[in-house]
Amino acid sequence: MTETTAAALDLEEAGAVLAAEAARFASFGWMRGTSGNLSLVLSRHPLRLAVTASGRDKGELTASDVVLTDGEGAAVGPGRPSAEAALHARVVRLTGAGAVVHVHTVASVVMGQRSPEGIPFEGLEMLKGLGHPTHEVSVTLPVIANSQDMGELGERLEAALEPGMPAVVVAGHGIYVWGADPREARHRAEVVEWLLELAAARG
Repeated sequence: MTETTAAALDLEEAGAVLAAEAARFASFGWMRGTSGNLSLVLSRHPLRLAVTASGRDKGELTASDVVLTDGEGAAVGPGRPSAEAALHARVVRLTGAGAVVHVHTVASVVMGQRSPEGIPFEGLEMLKGLGHPTHEVSVTLPVIANSQDMGELGERLEAALEPGMPAVVVAGHGIYVWGADPREARHRAEVVEWLLELAAARG
């Protein structure tokens, strides 16, 4: 089997996984219309990612609605990945993540505008869902200013990374969350969104 054939098979499998994840997020109202994007690492050397295709309804994705990209987020082969593929690739390079979730939630936009310096959380049982052994911790969810330049946005994200918080809010936009695999990234995204909804409800 050639490397190209193996990559194609891996890409199709990854596409099926990402389609299922996207359908779940869309059912929550976190990926309305064509908003949001997901990625999954296929190889580390060289770095290759499967990224959801641009302009597709995230509640209706199929296994073929995914694009292979390189370590900079550029397409390798046919298709056009999300415009934010470069940021997914940068998150992977910085954190060693195996999957990245980007969703547009109301709570993330509200809290990004309300707390542009970051959103602190302390003493909450749900923090265990981010890998903390106990609720007796204090963590901050970083907030960064938005930009259409993925290089600039990546610089802001890199500068804002916080230990123990696998997520960043992009003000006026949404959240990026990552994990070792799609399942962990999904669980963490759900935890982060719960925290944001709690913060928004507190006013």
